[in-house]
Amino acid sequence: MKKSKFIFTLMLTAALLSMTACAKNETVESTVESGSPAAEVTTETEPHETVGEDGVKLSDDSSDFVLLSEAVPDAILEIRYYSTYNFVGERIDGYEEPIAFVTKEAGAALKEVSDELTKKGYRLKIFDAYRPQMAVTHFMNWALDAEDTKMKEYFYPELEKDVLFPQGYIAEHSGHSRGSTLDLTLFDMKTEKEVDMGGTFDYFGELSHPDYTDITEEQYANRMILREAMLNHGFKPLDEEWWHFTLEDEPYPDTYFTFPINSDFVKSE
Repeated sequence: MKKSKFIFTLMLTAALLSMTACAKNETVESTVESGSPAAEVTTETEPHETVGEDGVKLSDDSSDFVLLSEAVPDAILEIRYYSTYNFVGERIDGYEEPIAFVTKEAGAALKEVSDELTKKGYRLKIFDAYRPQMAVTHFMNWALDAEDTKMKEYFYPELEKDVLFPQGYIAEHSGHSRGSTLDLTLFDMKTEKEVDMGGTFDYFGELSHPDYTDITEEQYANRMILREAMLNHGFKPLDEEWWHFTLEDEPYPDTYFTFPINSDFVKSE
């Protein structure tokens, strides 16, 4: 009986070793077929691109983005869509932290803008930068809800909500989602206050047009100080919003990104 048990134990051990070896071989073979060393196998999801139903290219690849506060250390952040003080009146989907992302190229150009304005006694104040597609979708859903007008008196008192789509205030996609567009203003280091631009950020109406002249000379001059500095370093303005600028040579002119504003998605330098 003892001899039989010993032989059975040897056979069982051999079978287990054989199964283990096969499993290892299968792992190595599958790794070699994928072109990656076994040590580099990971469970992390690889970035990928998709095409939406409307033909727009979408991507969740955040590898070319940086924290704006690291790219431009002098900038002040007031991320309005993380707060409830915006035209919707609630925190917007995708804004998971009160931080800002931009593409590396936009960050480098904005640093040059900041350096120029700092010499003149100003700092940049950032309201918004990269905006995930889910946030734009949140805006669209809000615009379709005719009953929700709680922020009308602050941001669109002259307009009815049903004109926001036709007049282009709300759209299915935003240049912000390409990562090289910014909404910003000036902060006066001498007075320690935001500069008076003659109108609030995200106001829907002619008052927000950069060339609107029914404001004081000082307010108009302030708009031009910001505009000139941004144009000097490769940004182009928007005709309808004094605060809105896009890097003219943006690296992703046809790609709209989807990852949320969360520090896990963009690593510090």
